[in-house]
Formats: sequence, structure tokens, C-alpha cells
Amino acid sequence: MRPPIALLLGTALALSPLTAGAQGPQQEANKKIVVDFYEKAINQKDFEAASKHLGSRYTQHNPNAADGPEGLKAFLGFLKEKCARGSAIVDIFKLENGKVVEHWDVVQPVPEKAANSNGMF
Repeated sequence: MRPPIALLLGTALALSPLTAGAQGPQQEANKKIVVDFYEKAINQKDFEAASKHLGSRYTQHNPNAADGPEGLKAFLGFLKEKCARGSAIVDIFKLENGKVVEHWDVVQPVPEKAANSNGMF
């Protein structure tokens, strides 16, 4: 089951400096980027297809995934193996210059030890 698109986009766009207080074409472009990234990464678990949306950095706030593109690739491999169906309840993305540079999700409990040092929020 996919999360509600309105919730996904609302949280993603709220964190995007490109859309803070802005309406119009840039907001629509960011929506398309986030939806395509989510579809390719989370729903299809296809790193190669999703990676076109990654920025020059990729900060991960999911404590079960390492930072950077390689961390995302490894996490998607894990999801492909362990979670053939299903997806997170809420994912939040930050965009810079039309690229995904940061990710949060809020489906898991806070673990004692994380694969990255960014904190969940």
C-alpha cells in the first residue's frame, strides 16, 4: 500500500527551500521529482532509476540506512530482499536545485545505534 500522495508531497515540499513560500511552476516540478523518486526508490526499489534525482550530497535520517548514494543503494537492496511489498507511512524529502539531497522517514522506532550520525529529525 502506498502512502497518501498528498501527505508525501506536502511534507516533501514543506522542506524544500525552492518552494518555501513559493507557488507555481517550481512547486509542480518539485512534486514531479519527489513522486518519481519515491516511485523508483521506495516502490520499485530501483536504485539506478532513482539515482538520477540525487543531488551532490544525500543525507539520510533513517537510522537503518547509511548516508550517500551507496547507503541508499544498500538500503534498497535490503528492502528488495526483506520487504517485497509495503512502504513507509511518511517519507520527507528535501530538494536543492531540483535534486533530492535529504531524506527522513517516520515508520520505525528510534534504535540505540544508527548506521549514520544524522539523527532521525
